[in-house]
Amino acid sequence: MSAPAARVTIKDVAAAAGVSKGAVSLAFNHRPGLSEGTRARIFAVAQEMGWAPNSSARSLSTQKTDTIGLALCRPARLLGLEPFYMEFISGIESVLAEQSCSLLLRLVSSRREEIDVQRSWWRERQVAGSVLVDFDRDDPRIEPLKELGIPAVAVAHPDLTGGLPAVWTDDAHAMTEAVRYLAALGHRRIARVGGPVALGHSAIREQAFRRTLESLGLDGSVQMATGFAGEDGARATRSLLLHCDRPTAIVYDNDIMAVAGLGVAAEMGITVPDDLSLLAWDDSQLCRLTHPTLSAMSHDVHGFGTAVARALFDVVEGRDLASRPMSTPSLTPRASTAAPRVRP
Repeated sequence: MSAPAARVTIKDVAAAAGVSKGAVSLAFNHRPGLSEGTRARIFAVAQEMGWAPNSSARSLSTQKTDTIGLALCRPARLLGLEPFYMEFISGIESVLAEQSCSLLLRLVSSRREEIDVQRSWWRERQVAGSVLVDFDRDDPRIEPLKELGIPAVAVAHPDLTGGLPAVWTDDAHAMTEAVRYLAALGHRRIARVGGPVALGHSAIREQAFRRTLESLGLDGSVQMATGFAGEDGARATRSLLLHCDRPTAIVYDNDIMAVAGLGVAAEMGITVPDDLSLLAWDDSQLCRLTHPTLSAMSHDVHGFGTAVARALFDVVEGRDLASRPMSTPSLTPRASTAAPRVRP
């Protein structure tokens, strides 16, 4: 039996390319100090010899990793159904693929567990930095993670992030546009089905909703759901439609709840959009698959994830990062909104 082929090492690659081991390390860690011609020769020799740097060894030598973290305080079942996070994560992954990096995703049951997970990731050098999402109005993660020193980007309005670099959308402006649109159609009783009351972006939308109704002299009500699942949206919608002065239009905090609301309207014999207009948020494919199709506040969620990942790399590399506003969600009217058949 022939002896197994010797394993190719960084020393072998350096010798074949006519450079030092340090030059090979510089090339594969994308660091300055080499001409483009030398860098290209090293890559070509390494490919021909079938050699690639060991990621664990590279992490130890550079004190960095090729992984970023994302902890989500969501049930696993809901995450698989929610279009927003599927699109958002795909946007992050598109940037990580460019950088030959990976995403470490962890589902947690509480903010306390998330803090513990972030501490473990950072102390064990499992991640180079983290994306933080779903900020509460007084978020308990801010101070512990600042003390830890982990590079992080917050996906939230800067008012909620305690000075952490933020990438955000102007939900208040979008909600104002949504309410004004429904009012222009002739609706005078407008309701909102929001997510969990503690979430900062839910609070921002609620404040804008109430402020806009007041400025227009309209009646409105808010039904906060316990989560973002379809059953939460259905329960909240049913409660609103059983009211003696039921609304003629409802704005939802996500697509899943809006689809569930459409089902409740059908169940109760209420015609959309003649008797009730429905307006979703984020505008996933779900909105175009229902009958009638759902009007929505459209948002480039994939692009949002891309921007967040790029911002995190800026933070990891030590570049200054001011908070970055993304484009505001904009109205996409479809068949689920119209002037009420009977004016309120």
